Amino acid sequence: MQGRVPLRRLGFWYALAACILKPLTWLTMKKDWRGQEHVPAEGGVILAVNHISHADPIAIADYIVYGTGRIARFLAKSTLFKGTGPVGPVLRGAKQIPVRRNTSDASLALKDAVEALHRGECVAIYPEATVTRDPGKWPMQAKTGVARLALLSGAPVVPVAQWGAQEILDSYRTKGLHLFPRHTMHVTAGPAVDLSEYEGRELTTEVLHGATEKIMTALTALVEELRGEKAPTEIYVHHKRNSATGGDERRSA
Repeated sequence: MQGRVPLRRLGFWYALAACILKPLTWLTMKKDWRGQEHVPAEGGVILAVNHISHADPIAIADYIVYGTGRIARFLAKSTLFKGTGPVGPVLRGAKQIPVRRNTSDASLALKDAVEALHRGECVAIYPEATVTRDPGKWPMQAKTGVARLALLSGAPVVPVAQWGAQEILDSYRTKGLHLFPRHTMHVTAGPAVDLSEYEGRELTTEVLHGATEKIMTALTALVEELRGEKAPTEIYVHHKRNSATGGDERRSA
């Protein structure tokens, strides 16, 4: 374990959020943390995390800040940064990273994230871009943003698998929070994914899909390790517009 980040290094807004949320993790979460040695102590790094619940960012931020000694910068859609409520100011003040989804240039959508990596930041991203809709909560088909970010920045991609937050909030399945009894947050990081075969190549669809598949294969293997079972051989594909009409499907990996 590399140790926690001192509050003075977090900045006001990040430290305020930590002071509010940390007691919540003590009360509601037990920790099974592994693999922190795979997260470099310094330098730009991308943490690719599976998304199982709207509650899991708290567990993941706790693992990163208090387990690896890094300050987590999460990617979030840019519209959240513009709100007049408390969310926008906190995201901006804590220097979280907006993704400009509506831009015509996919590379520009990740511009702030690339710059953060070049500054040596630790950037956390959910490759699936939303909580998994897989019935068994396995990683589903990912977007290519994680591959694009890695190849644009040159930063290593460390897969981070988690399991347990769905017991607190089972998004899209049941309603309400289930804070007690305390649930164990299983989180583990693995070795950086070898993307050397794609470095320096044009970011074609083939390159982006190949790199994405390699990242997700490594991430899914870690989830299997945490859960002690094998993932389905076919990947779950979520079609947002048809989600209420059974339009999702499985495709061969």
